[in-house]
Amino acid sequence: MVDIGKINALPIVRLDKKGAYFDGGAMGDIFMEKELVPQDAKEGDTLDVFVYPDSSDNLIATTERTLAMAGEFALLDVVSVNKIGAFLDWGLPKDILVPFREQQNPMVEGRSYVAFVFVDHDTNRMIASTKLDEFLGIEPHSFKEADEVDLIIFKRTELGYKAIINNKQQGVLYKTEIFQQLAIGERTKGYIRKIREDGKIDLILHKPGYEKVDNVSKQVLDKLNEANGFIELNDKSTTQEIYRTFSISKKTFKKAVGALYKERLITIEEGGIRLVKK
Repeated sequence: MVDIGKINALPIVRLDKKGAYFDGGAMGDIFMEKELVPQDAKEGDTLDVFVYPDSSDNLIATTERTLAMAGEFALLDVVSVNKIGAFLDWGLPKDILVPFREQQNPMVEGRSYVAFVFVDHDTNRMIASTKLDEFLGIEPHSFKEADEVDLIIFKRTELGYKAIINNKQQGVLYKTEIFQQLAIGERTKGYIRKIREDGKIDLILHKPGYEKVDNVSKQVLDKLNEANGFIELNDKSTTQEIYRTFSISKKTFKKAVGALYKERLITIEEGGIRLVKK
């Protein structure tokens, strides 16, 4: 069965001067314009093609790739707004519509929004929505603390940022634990920091706990060797100063320094830390 709005592996059933026709099973043949058909394609070949409805609601295939397929989130630009809604550039010649009913707030031409792309079963057309909460947390998850996950930053709040987790759930990155610039729509790796009793998920950008300390300890030692045995950082340094040097939180830095101190590899001084000479 053909998945509308996704990439399908479909066989070519015939070629003519207009283009190629793919076997769409119960949905019938699916057409692709000649300009998009690989020059060496022949009948019987199976191609990975993106299938979607055109303006006449006929299914067509393309080898072009969208910025988001059905069931995915992406940061998309508004190219126009008219009486039926906003149109987003999603990588294909035909822009995708966000009807007014699917807009969290009125959308403005020229701005970018994180949107969810899906097939509207009432019209069988592909549309998008900025009401992201309606598409997150629908299915149960099996996340555990310290799991590595893929994140899309989608909203700034008083607490920090909301992020989409693995294209399915949402969680919060707290501003007190963010030591880098983040942008709406940015994709980044993160970790599950905590799963609360109410099911809400706290996130962090760096691996939590002591699991990261060994690597950080080596990083600190390498930096000390590069700096002739002394760096002007210690537990009194600001989070920003530590992040500029090591791209880690102050808490992780302090754990690493503590571990090195216990091993008598460094001394902690008023103005920084010093490598112990062997």
